[in-house]
Amino acid sequence: MSSDPPLILASTSRYRHELLSRLRLPFDVCSPEVDETPLAGETPSTLALRLALAKARAVASLNPRAVVIGSDQVAELQGQALGKPGSHERAVQQLRRMRGRQVLFHTAVAVVRPDSGFEGALLASVKVTFRDLDDAQIEHYLRTEQPYDCAGSAKCETLGIALLSAIESDDPTALIGLPLIRTCELLRQVGIDPLRCAAS
Repeated sequence: MSSDPPLILASTSRYRHELLSRLRLPFDVCSPEVDETPLAGETPSTLALRLALAKARAVASLNPRAVVIGSDQVAELQGQALGKPGSHERAVQQLRRMRGRQVLFHTAVAVVRPDSGFEGALLASVKVTFRDLDDAQIEHYLRTEQPYDCAGSAKCETLGIALLSAIESDDPTALIGLPLIRTCELLRQVGIDPLRCAAS
């Protein structure tokens, strides 16, 4: 097993760390240094794919013998990207805009293996319908969860599920931050099959 390439998650997100841990593969984490500023005219889905690949490449450049996983999520409302709010005030504004509407959460995953020249990226888009929330509900949710580091100001894995009336997805963990079905698909392409390599 010592000849196996190390697996690295190019993220310090606790959500992505927990999700990748579900595959029972040993991995390290490394914070990527990437400018996340959208390019002029860039669509939210294209932005998510570009940043996921950029994060994986950034960490792979420092670890050329590793297999590196990068991921990024961008929320989209009426064609506009919604990033991480970063503050209570911006989170209130985001949730007010989203109430009663459908929002797309684009979650991209990329895998880079420098020693074989492999680079791959896949997108999982989740359609989420928000309930018609009143200001008191929004305030209660934000004070309870403080989801200021989450795209679209919502964490569906906890109380945030109460904000929603419907979720449509073919990759259930994508909304939390890492689409594991697509992650497994890319890992198999570089010779890592969680059903054969998983630790007991």
